Amino acid sequence: MRTVIAGGHGQIALHLERLLAARGERPAGIIRRPEQAQDLVDAGAEPLLLDLEAATATRLAALLTGADAVVFAAGAGPGSGAARKNTVDRDAAVLLADAAELAGVRRYLMVSAMAADAQAHFPADEVFETYLRAKGAADDAVRARTALDWTVLRPGRLTDGPGTGLVRLAPSVDRGAVDRADVAAVLAALLREPGTAGLTLELVAGNATVEEAVAAAAGHDG
Repeated sequence: MRTVIAGGHGQIALHLERLLAARGERPAGIIRRPEQAQDLVDAGAEPLLLDLEAATATRLAALLTGADAVVFAAGAGPGSGAARKNTVDRDAAVLLADAAELAGVRRYLMVSAMAADAQAHFPADEVFETYLRAKGAADDAVRARTALDWTVLRPGRLTDGPGTGLVRLAPSVDRGAVDRADVAAVLAALLREPGTAGLTLELVAGNATVEEAVAAAAGHDG
């Protein structure tokens, strides 16, 4: 299975690439800078050099040839201004959806965020409000695609622990935190569970194993 990950040098992406490579699959990660390539190679992934803020859908689609799935895990990151929340967190996600359709790749996993909402109102922090709106708009754009088997994953506050393998995954959960390693583990499980297509799921640390949580979300529990 070939999975192409946008934002291939991010922490969640690197975790995911290692997991997919360990199970014998062929992950590839889209990166902006050549010096990031070795980290992907070390993780078992193929580096694909492309600036998502400058690319066309046709150019990106060429990188998706032969892919079975795409994962949007890119983000402007902390410290970036409001403008890049739109060009990366929103526009690049839509570009990946356009490219996936052009390349005939149906499976699309979106790494979103809890409270993402195109109409979010957070006057105390204009940049954070823009981020939530950008993520919400991206989710809406992807969920409108009938040519994609999408799943939107909305993690809570991201932490850098080693991962516990225990999560809570449902359409709505209480606010909480989750290790990036566990987000990657859930993404890896979602890639193997087509029954989660068409779902928007929130994710925090919990008491169910990743496999149990994903199976339950797909309606396979019990």
